Amino acid sequence: MPQPKKNSNDSTSSPAANALPFVLAITGASGAIYGLRILQYLMEVGQPVDLLVSKAALRVMLEEHDLTFGDDLKGGLLDYLKLPDTVPLKVHSLTDYGASVASGSYRTRGMAVVPCSLGTLGALASGLTENLIHRAAAVTLKERRNLLILVREMPFGHIQLKNMLALSEAGATVACASPGYYHRPQSVADQVDFVVGRVLDQFDFDNSLFKRWKEDSRPLSQEPKK
Repeated sequence: MPQPKKNSNDSTSSPAANALPFVLAITGASGAIYGLRILQYLMEVGQPVDLLVSKAALRVMLEEHDLTFGDDLKGGLLDYLKLPDTVPLKVHSLTDYGASVASGSYRTRGMAVVPCSLGTLGALASGLTENLIHRAAAVTLKERRNLLILVREMPFGHIQLKNMLALSEAGATVACASPGYYHRPQSVADQVDFVVGRVLDQFDFDNSLFKRWKEDSRPLSQEPKK
């Protein structure tokens, strides 16, 4: 996994800014690194997170990162991301319909599905609640909170496009894992952080994970001329 950048200037490190938990779901699309990097960032700035991970996502993590967790998903994730066990992270079983995130009375800052598989996309667009990810997303929509899905697929078929439109019309933010190049990326980590930074923007998490347009157009590794 790309090495994280320091986030010393982020305003979200204030405990007052992190009162409400954030719901993060990682599903079985290629691009597990996006979900892992968001989790790492949020833990580094002290943002409480309710984490939901599908079985298919665990398979993707094995294929893309050689990750296996056994029965201790939380411990394995914290170890892989080099995070202490004191971080504000709750990991939920997808069969636990009594979990906090299954109820609209449990207030959150919003929810992101990163990455969002086409199967999850279809379930959310149809209003299905076959697991806790679906239920938490349905709750987020009905409570008029911000729901973002990050789709990583190409090309899109007619059915997938209709599903994305249905979710957008229901109030969700639909995004694709489509990194830009105007920030002059020098590594895969730069491209990952570009996408992650833009996702965080949608929830008003102040971050400096990437070079914004016109903010600094030189390559990331190039020192300013004297």
